[in-house]
Amino acid sequence: MNIWIDDADSAIDVIDALALSPFATGAQPWSRLANLERVRSDAPLAPKGGRVLRTARVEDGTESRLICGDGWTLRVVRHRNRTATVSVTAIDEELAKSVLRESIEGAEEAVPEADHVDMGFWWRGTHGGTRSEKPITAQPWPEISQNYSGKVRPALDRLMSITPADVNGRLILLHGQPGTGKTTLLRTLAKQWREWCQVDCVLDPERLFNEPGYLMEVAVGYDTDEDAQRWRLLVLEDCDELISSGAKAQAGQGLSRLLNLTDGLLGQGRDVLVAITTNEDLARLHPAVVRPGRCLTQLEVGPLSRDEAVAWLGRSDGVGPSGATLAELYALRAGREFTPAQGDESTGLYL
Repeated sequence: MNIWIDDADSAIDVIDALALSPFATGAQPWSRLANLERVRSDAPLAPKGGRVLRTARVEDGTESRLICGDGWTLRVVRHRNRTATVSVTAIDEELAKSVLRESIEGAEEAVPEADHVDMGFWWRGTHGGTRSEKPITAQPWPEISQNYSGKVRPALDRLMSITPADVNGRLILLHGQPGTGKTTLLRTLAKQWREWCQVDCVLDPERLFNEPGYLMEVAVGYDTDEDAQRWRLLVLEDCDELISSGAKAQAGQGLSRLLNLTDGLLGQGRDVLVAITTNEDLARLHPAVVRPGRCLTQLEVGPLSRDEAVAWLGRSDGVGPSGATLAELYALRAGREFTPAQGDESTGLYL
């Protein structure tokens, strides 16, 4: 096996090539790989007796190791976010399985309690798209339904109870002013749909639709068990420039690629839904985004009315005649002051 190296390659690239070499040449024709989450800091991620041949570390906290033993080669990549990839090649299948099993046994911390749900997070790194899965706090819908106006609650009830058989349209559009609870809704949606849908948040949506390779990587995703494939929901927060009326001129091909993902050829190859939150008014959105048949649901998540806000808070002082957003109510409950006409955007970004 020949390897060409130039100044664009890193030490980690060298380890990647060396790890593939025994598999490529056929000396170790069996390979197994595992992706780990919540990796313990003291986990060795290697079997006893292995010899470390190479170690490389970069500034972002990523560390790569090449370890070998009798008839096997192991590559371990650990990230600062406590994820890791462990891959092994070996001279036979049973040896590959046993080395991998010993390397990852007990390496992950236990899954948090039931008030959490696993959500994936995508971003574009140096070597392509990177996905990390994290447990996030999420409350069941019955526990938070009173945080939302009675005008929108029936539609949210229907959204939370959707099953794969009910999917008609691939786009979920939540719009409304900051602080009304759009992000909280998406966390709860991940919990309500956890049996049939994996929710992934894209941290850099502007890059997602500007780089076709990254888009394909995220759209296709991966499954560890072909028999357990689930739907996937990609969450894109605060994407005003992508779906506004002037999106075609502002974002280039971004809007076209979004539409292709939701109901074009790209979307037909995978069971993928897309959820977008925006602060824009519905009238200012691009007509192609909101046309009938494209959206599974489009909802304006607004503030609670005065009566609803008073009932939520348990008192009337501090609540204006036009009601209050969820962020404003949490501020009042915590004893913080705010201007009802403007709201509290610093809190709203997290609700």
